[in-house]
Amino acid sequence: MSQPPPSSIPPTPQPNQRNGCLQALAIIVGIVLLLPGLCAIILLGAGPRIAREDVLFLLLMLAISAGGVVLIWSAVRGPRQ
Repeated sequence: MSQPPPSSIPPTPQPNQRNGCLQALAIIVGIVLLLPGLCAIILLGAGPRIAREDVLFLLLMLAISAGGVVLIWSAVRGPRQ
């Protein structure tokens, strides 16, 4: 029996596929991380005067929400090519 000649063309690599459950979990966690920012915005609008300690706390809450935005953005964007 004869062997077929080896192909000189390398096989095409499969594109990186993402796990759908992991992507959904990242979006859900990102939405949960948005809640402190929502509370910070509500607190900023509720009180006319804010103490210095409160400003640092509100900035921390907004930073946590920024992390949620980045997490959602990276989950929706997909892998780099």
